[in-house]
Amino acid sequence: MSSLIDVEEFIQQNRAVADRTETYRGVSESDKHWQARREFILRNMNDFEESQIDHLLALSMVWANNVFLGCRYSAELLQKVKEMAKDIVVEDAPIFQTRDEIMKKQQGR
Repeated sequence: MSSLIDVEEFIQQNRAVADRTETYRGVSESDKHWQARREFILRNMNDFEESQIDHLLALSMVWANNVFLGCRYSAELLQKVKEMAKDIVVEDAPIFQTRDEIMKKQQGR
């Protein structure tokens, strides 16, 4: 799956998987966040046994929280989820700066 079109095609061809995946959507999750997180889940679900699905869902939340909210996690965890999200394109993703980055930029003036 290399794009939203591929995800939509996969969903049409795998309705049972798509229906189950829809149950993982958070109540307050926006369409934009859900489309990206759903793609993350669908791309990686074959690498997880049914008993490990909660682990996949947790990793998908880590990735989405990092991308959309700027949440920070250990370097090892971020590396793992970024590898899992390889080729997922998120349009207009926010760009976050730490306080230290902002201060360093201000001092350079």
